[in-house]
Amino acid sequence: MASIIELNDATKSFGRVNALRGISVRIDAGEVHCLLGDNGAGKSTLIKILSGVHKPTQGVYTFEGKPVELTSPREALDMGIATVFQDLAMLPLMSITRNFFLGREPRKRVGPVQVFDSGTASRITSEELNKIGIKLRDPDQAVGTLSGGERQAVAIARAVYFGARVLILDEPTSALGVKEAAVVLKYIVQAKTNGIGVIFITHNVHHAWAVGDTFTVLNRGTSYGTFKKAEMTRERLLQMMAGGEELEELAVELDLIAKRDPSEAGKLEHKVAEELDREARGTGDKH
Repeated sequence: MASIIELNDATKSFGRVNALRGISVRIDAGEVHCLLGDNGAGKSTLIKILSGVHKPTQGVYTFEGKPVELTSPREALDMGIATVFQDLAMLPLMSITRNFFLGREPRKRVGPVQVFDSGTASRITSEELNKIGIKLRDPDQAVGTLSGGERQAVAIARAVYFGARVLILDEPTSALGVKEAAVVLKYIVQAKTNGIGVIFITHNVHHAWAVGDTFTVLNRGTSYGTFKKAEMTRERLLQMMAGGEELEELAVELDLIAKRDPSEAGKLEHKVAEELDREARGTGDKH
């Protein structure tokens, strides 16, 4: 299967700071590709490269097999790469319809002038949201009256309606409760079944495992690798995310300090070392 997006050996530097080093990812149609990593792992920088906000300092970005150099998010959007950032780029006091068509308003002629075609816009908004299971009382209600999960759904439906080939979702479930997160995960699967390539950025392994086909784990700007679901277990992903190897190293250091120091402080460090060691070795058992 030919990829839609491919990023090969990408590096991004800001002055002397290397935010990303040697990152390669591939996004296929009808696939949910999860980018996992803790805060500072490089997830935000990577999606800004994929969405056209940043250019990679080094590396090759290809779209449908052809090298491209994106200069703006608008150029990426015109190619079919739609990004839903955490803030959703919505205006809470404006209507759902207005937010759905923000910047792409349908127009009709009234006399010599073109005006916003509110009737058509409201009808399309209701139809598109109904397709993904949201039945609106009134498409002209303020988008701020919707729940967090519903707002995410509006953003996803908007991207799909305007022809997204690749949908980049930046931590869409991070501020949601269990039920609201489940709603968003359902819409991610629906987008996948429509043949859209989905890039799901998250630090929640459980959410990623529920919908993901492929997983790339980032750590401090580098990649632990990319794995298909059949090659990985949720417990192993959890351990990689928790920094299992680093915890083991810290446990050993604390244990050595405690052995040199027989005082109460040393005993406490020894206890902490034992707890860290258990956590590093049994991360999956605790979840």
